[in-house]
Amino acid sequence: MDAIRGATAQLDRVSERVNHVVARSVVGKYFRLEGSGHPLERRGSKFTTELRAGVVTFTAMAYILSVNANTLSLSGGPCVCNNPDNFCRTDSEYQQCKNGVTRAYVVATAAASCLASGLMGLGANMPLGLAPGLGVNAYFALTIVGTAGTGLVSYGRGLAAVWLEGWIFFILSLFGVRQWLARSLPNSLRLSAGAGIGLYLALVGLGASGLGVVGVDMSTMVGLAGCPSQYQDPETGVCQSHVLQDPRVWVGIFLGGVLTALLLLYRVRGALIIGIILVSVSSWPRGSAVTQFPYTPEGDDNWNFFKKVATWKGLSPLGPGNIEWTGYNDGHVWLALISMLYIDLLDTTGTLYAMANKAGLTDYRTGDFEGSATAYMCDALSISCGSLLGCSPCTAFIESASGIAEGGRTGITALVVSFMFFLSLFFAPIFSSLPPWATGSVLVIVGSMMMASAAEINWYYMGDALPAFLTIAGIPFMYNIAYGLIAGIIGYILLNTIPWCLIKITRGYLTPPGWHTEREPLGSTLRSSVLIEPGREYTKWQLMVLRNSILPPWLKKLLTGNMRFWQMTPREVEDYLEGRRLNEKRQEMLEKKHAEELKRLRGVEDEEAVEPVNEDHESAYKLFAANMSPENPRGQSTAI
Repeated sequence: MDAIRGATAQLDRVSERVNHVVARSVVGKYFRLEGSGHPLERRGSKFTTELRAGVVTFTAMAYILSVNANTLSLSGGPCVCNNPDNFCRTDSEYQQCKNGVTRAYVVATAAASCLASGLMGLGANMPLGLAPGLGVNAYFALTIVGTAGTGLVSYGRGLAAVWLEGWIFFILSLFGVRQWLARSLPNSLRLSAGAGIGLYLALVGLGASGLGVVGVDMSTMVGLAGCPSQYQDPETGVCQSHVLQDPRVWVGIFLGGVLTALLLLYRVRGALIIGIILVSVSSWPRGSAVTQFPYTPEGDDNWNFFKKVATWKGLSPLGPGNIEWTGYNDGHVWLALISMLYIDLLDTTGTLYAMANKAGLTDYRTGDFEGSATAYMCDALSISCGSLLGCSPCTAFIESASGIAEGGRTGITALVVSFMFFLSLFFAPIFSSLPPWATGSVLVIVGSMMMASAAEINWYYMGDALPAFLTIAGIPFMYNIAYGLIAGIIGYILLNTIPWCLIKITRGYLTPPGWHTEREPLGSTLRSSVLIEPGREYTKWQLMVLRNSILPPWLKKLLTGNMRFWQMTPREVEDYLEGRRLNEKRQEMLEKKHAEELKRLRGVEDEEAVEPVNEDHESAYKLFAANMSPENPRGQSTAI
């Protein structure tokens, strides 16, 4: 034990030296590491912690390599189906082409994720991993292009819609419209989005993409699963018997879940990645009951691919040559574009704010977060770049919360994710072989951490509470972040607009109780950063521009004559610092309130435990003692 402690202490000293050297370097100052001297350095951000957080984030989202490839290949990609009646299931030439597309999509997904995560880390300094999004990829493959190309538009025109969507997002972000729409969300809805995403993560972790504990049930929609494959219905995948008897489920629960939770309980660094690695390594040997490579045709194919360890496969037949640039005269292309636009807008808005809030980068006064404009623009560019590789829209992954929980606070985390995806271009056999039950428990654990934001929701007023609940429930139940937010927004509009109209019509007679005292003020998050420098004179037009809540800071500075519009002014820095101080104070108040509540509850329990014996207790004891005798050792009453 002494040797282990000595080695651990030595490792800690080396880490501290590395952290100090990097923090004082140009890299540390650019990424605002703690100790860098940057006025907006991020508390708790250390170089070694960022590296570890990046690896955790990548391992949590590495499943996207195989899942996205399998999903997008359902459309057939550039493969031509000559018999669409049965989706070309009997067309051997088409199936062979489709298999090649599936393998190519592994490379395309890795390349798109590498580029998108790198943009987010280097450009926006956010600890987020980006990749082709789940949900929107299925919408692209099964609805827009359709199975075997039977959808609204062709594969090439679908990619053209994705490419243009990215540039529309970029323009909206550049001029602040996207940030303004995000700030327009009421505070209760933005907080509930984080909690809803936590439940969504838990559902993903418990479902087929994770532990496999939860599955489809024809009578109750959702039910217990976790049965071996031979006991599943071949068409529906429903467990017909032997529920929870798949040993892989229990390896994921105990080795990946219980052990990881205990390590987190003892605050062991790298707890999340330890569980993922242990489950993955234990699942690779063939012949075991928990193997990732069973002796089946599919298992043999995956095993042969895994044995290559390192390999390179180009993008062919994918690539920018498949985009039909002349397809914009088709009305269906614009229909697909608009539908993806609003889904991505709400999806990305909710995800980015929830992740930034978990990293402590939000300002609840403005409803915004540090570097939001750049983050939205990087996200938009990744959408267009991904389309050139043949992918559906890229988005920030909610699995980034696992890296943030590990301590990631800066763009270094995202750069590590980008580097890992770059390695997966060559080590795809390894990274695409991480079993889903290795990351399932981690997603559940991270989901539980994200539920903390629900405590800050205004549950005292129905007009705020019910829309927040609709958002929290809608995101996992509809299996879509955007649809959950839409449910909450509609609920909020109805429960706040109708009473407002009644108040105006009846001149205040039908004012709901708590309207002025309990309800969150409407538009409380539409305040923008103050850019008015003290001691400087402004014209009326300049003051109007500076007080505008839609225009981004860079455009305000440019329009008011500041040619260094890309640099933050001292007033901006002070405003950010003030927002951080208020957020920290608010968090301390919430923690203090929680501690006092626990103390009060424990005090009640202690009082109940040491409550003095009253007369009734004394008389009961005397009756018990009086009835005790050798013939009645238990003191049972002898009264008739």
